[in-house]
Amino acid sequence: MSDYDDQNIFARILRGEIPNATVAETEHTLAFDDITPQAPVHVLVIPKGRYVSYDDFHANASDAEIVDFHRTAARICAERGVALPGDGFRAITNAGVHGVQEVPHFHLHLIGGRPLGRMLAREA
Repeated sequence: MSDYDDQNIFARILRGEIPNATVAETEHTLAFDDITPQAPVHVLVIPKGRYVSYDDFHANASDAEIVDFHRTAARICAERGVALPGDGFRAITNAGVHGVQEVPHFHLHLIGGRPLGRMLAREA
């Protein structure tokens, strides 16, 4: 597990140093529109706590943080019109070098609003 970097962009957003287009905010969670959206709906959902990755968050966050995070994500899917029984969405989190994680603060990408294609190419 990597140490948490207090200067990562999401930590700076949480401190109010960098503006964001807030979609939802709760006691434990902040969600905002991605600045380089990959689809009509592309929201980032982040915990307010100092968690580096999916496994770090789920191993160390309180039950209240985990429930709040997931319920907030579900509410955003419904509000943005991508929740089932609609056309659906993709929820992606990246971790570490092999996962191509760009920001060392756990975050969930909620992406939808168009066909997204295969997530990974099939191996030959």
